[in-house]
Amino acid sequence: MKNLQFFLLLFFLIPISQAQNPLDQILDEQERAALIDEILQERMENLLPQLMEKAGIDMWIVISREYNEDPVMKTMLPATWLSARRRTIMVFYNGNKGLEKIAIARYSVGKLLKGQWNLNVYPDQWEALVQIIKEKNPEQIGLNYSRYFALADGLVKTEFEEFQEKLPEEYQKKVVSAEKLAISWLETRSEKEKKIYPLVCAMGHQILQEAFSEAVITPGKTTSDDVVWWLRDRVTKLGLDTWFHPSVSIQRASMGDNAFLRSFSKRPEDDIIQYGDLLHVDFGITYLRLNSDQQQHFYVLKPDEDDIPKGLKEAFVKGNRLQDILLSEFKQGKSGNQILLDALEQAKKEGIQASIYTHPIGFHGHAAGPTIGMWDKQQGVKGNGDYPLFANTAYSIELYAASKVPEWNKSIRIMLEENGLFDGESFEFLDGRATQIFPIPRK
Repeated sequence: MKNLQFFLLLFFLIPISQAQNPLDQILDEQERAALIDEILQERMENLLPQLMEKAGIDMWIVISREYNEDPVMKTMLPATWLSARRRTIMVFYNGNKGLEKIAIARYSVGKLLKGQWNLNVYPDQWEALVQIIKEKNPEQIGLNYSRYFALADGLVKTEFEEFQEKLPEEYQKKVVSAEKLAISWLETRSEKEKKIYPLVCAMGHQILQEAFSEAVITPGKTTSDDVVWWLRDRVTKLGLDTWFHPSVSIQRASMGDNAFLRSFSKRPEDDIIQYGDLLHVDFGITYLRLNSDQQQHFYVLKPDEDDIPKGLKEAFVKGNRLQDILLSEFKQGKSGNQILLDALEQAKKEGIQASIYTHPIGFHGHAAGPTIGMWDKQQGVKGNGDYPLFANTAYSIELYAASKVPEWNKSIRIMLEENGLFDGESFEFLDGRATQIFPIPRK
């Protein structure tokens, strides 16, 4: 069994680049659980009171039934709770005594939320909840409902109606949407998470380097779908998870000029990889409740080639430049839509044919926070795109730059995606970013 304290020392104090192969640092399940609970405790004790004060909500109530959990509640369960139990009600009250964490449930929720439902006094669970509300007499009662953000809309209709039926009229006027609080909870990374997140991204990068190598790919034999399932098998054998099915696509000189415009749903799954192919992968893993989302390119060298064609290299440089343009627009308080439009305007000035579809990342792959474009909404996204950028939030910088490649006499699309953290002042990639197309085999 690996030593959890050694892990914490290694990855809280030593940069990933100085560590061993990141895949060698995967903890066993018991150690992961201990670390997840440690992070959760830090978030609830240090982060949540600040977020509640910022949102102006002094009581936050999260309600779910077993197997139909609010996305927010899923992130608040201890590692040994894989779902809610029966109906679980979490109450967070930020009053004069500091943050109180209460569970109106048959059980305490781990060590963080103390169960306070006395069935002998209040046989009805809703009545027990109402009694807590009366005792605390909050100014505002936040519930998770939202028009635009699905992750902040986890309170189901039945639970809302039953709660409203039991809640005295004098308190009903205090009920407000906890949208901003829920998003803040989901999007804001704690100090421990910020130190661990580079490892998650390094693991993803390492798996991609293994998959797109001569050890896995044999030109003329291996299909794009073979590589996809190799990725899935590798993740499973490592004891990790993936939050979406990977995709591998091919661009080659013999394809039609607009082949790169194919939608994801129409890509062939059984393309045989050939010499001279430009391979693209979209891949993400989940570890310690954090997600990665990465897209990179690999070129299969022809037998008479010892380097990647110059035109492909130049196209890739434009992709990196588009990343830089986008990140230069990251300013705290700026909306996702404004970041998108300003970045696209600058790209146009520089002659870059661009599309930007960047999203927050964290507890979820497509996470809560400001949407910065969608592939089919390059003029902005109503609601989600109007949300502003805040400090200590993570993003998946996803975009493409299209370029004409002279050697192929056609246009190609460089599709990039890397993960990073915005600290309020600047953006930093969590495990660097690809600055080149990787050759197969490596030279």
